[in-house]
Amino acid sequence: MQSEIIPTNTSLLTRKQAAEYLGLKENTLAVWATTKRHSLPYVKVGRLVKYRLADLQAFLERNVQQ
Repeated sequence: MQSEIIPTNTSLLTRKQAAEYLGLKENTLAVWATTKRHSLPYVKVGRLVKYRLADLQAFLERNVQQ
């Protein structure tokens, strides 16, 4: 039986999970990472790219329009 992992602010999410959280496609995050189009920090773990939940939340807050 697989238990569900509840993310915390320090949780590392895969690119797929981060894209789902933001409502984007995985490829969009890959393009942003290579072009530096948006300042969305990521963590390299070997060949893998991970995103901290706190960074995703901060990114959303920075992009709120009035």
